[in-house]
Amino acid sequence: MVALISQENVVALVSRTGRELQRYRKGRRQVVGCIPYRYKIGDRTSLEAPEELEVLVITSQKGKGMLFPKGGWELDESKKDAALRETIEEAGVRGTVEGKLGKWSFKSKTHDTFYEGYMFPLLVQEQLEFWPEQNVRQRIWMSVSEAREVCQHWWMKEALERLVNRLTERKLGRVRQIVGSIQCIGGGKSDL
Repeated sequence: MVALISQENVVALVSRTGRELQRYRKGRRQVVGCIPYRYKIGDRTSLEAPEELEVLVITSQKGKGMLFPKGGWELDESKKDAALRETIEEAGVRGTVEGKLGKWSFKSKTHDTFYEGYMFPLLVQEQLEFWPEQNVRQRIWMSVSEAREVCQHWWMKEALERLVNRLTERKLGRVRQIVGSIQCIGGGKSDL
């Protein structure tokens, strides 16, 4: 008997290495990353309060701090594809990569060079049992406030704030739509 396995369900257990395919812009290495998140309460799509949200942080390879998954954006992939690849390699999760949170310029603490970093939210749909960097990193789900405390990069903390604001604004947008619909149905003003 032969079992067929879809390629989309297979994860390579080896991380990409080397800088041959790395993207640079004006001498700055281009990096991309994700903030993996999930709602504590099931099928949510917006945020009532930051306490409803959990984010996944990972240890740095050298074990000197916590951060969100990120790495080099390579010539043969889009930003979103690179962000998802890095998140699978470093944190062992997959999901939906959403719209860019922003772009940051920062100086590497170890290489004395400047980088440009792009961050994306990733709504986690699957947590893998095995992933490429499981032997060199730990992954930990935590609250937004805990992540603010432990994340070692200022620009990642800023990206986290943008994510929380975006998810909160989704909720406010839906409330405005509902209130607008009630006003239209009633033909006048509502007490809401």
